[in-house]
Amino acid sequence: MKNFYFIFVILALIATSCLAQEKPLLIEDFEGQISGGPEGTVDFGSGNGSSVTVTGASDIKHLGNQSLKVAYDAEPGGYMYVAKGFDLDAKNAGWLINLKDIDWTKFNTLSFYMYGSDSKTKIAIDIKDNGNEMWRFMVEDNFKGWKQIVCPFNEFFVRGDWQPQNADNNALLDFPIKSFQFEPRPELEAKKGELYFDEVELLNR
Repeated sequence: MKNFYFIFVILALIATSCLAQEKPLLIEDFEGQISGGPEGTVDFGSGNGSSVTVTGASDIKHLGNQSLKVAYDAEPGGYMYVAKGFDLDAKNAGWLINLKDIDWTKFNTLSFYMYGSDSKTKIAIDIKDNGNEMWRFMVEDNFKGWKQIVCPFNEFFVRGDWQPQNADNNALLDFPIKSFQFEPRPELEAKKGELYFDEVELLNR
């Protein structure tokens, strides 16, 4: 009986520890005002023929009162970005939690929910590290409805097409991560549609 009790206690401690390690940290929920520009809450833009419009959507949402709606027209050779975080042109684009309050040693994955329309559009998920180097993770809109997209940090790769002028280019993912951004990619043909994003979290997996 004592052995059974001992085993039960050990299993309970292990389960508690695992649950504590896997507790997600919500860093962005896209609630409140969605606006662009220097004083905006989202940093977004486009060029070379592509265009993007960013608004809040209350009709399609996964968490809270609204999600982030991205209406895009992606042309080959064009670009766009929809970013949230720190050290961006939009002064009020910070997350729910300040960088100094995040213990990055506890997390190894970025996740978010995306509402797909099975458009087959490729979407680049970029993060900017502490050395201003941009890293990329690719997903495809090949489903319908809400889906959690899980992006382990060790599966991001350094962007080879463009880097900020102040990037250290050391090919090391330096924490803290300062921002994330979404970019629908046209590939060989133009892509036009709408995507919805919600509930961006840090995970330990």
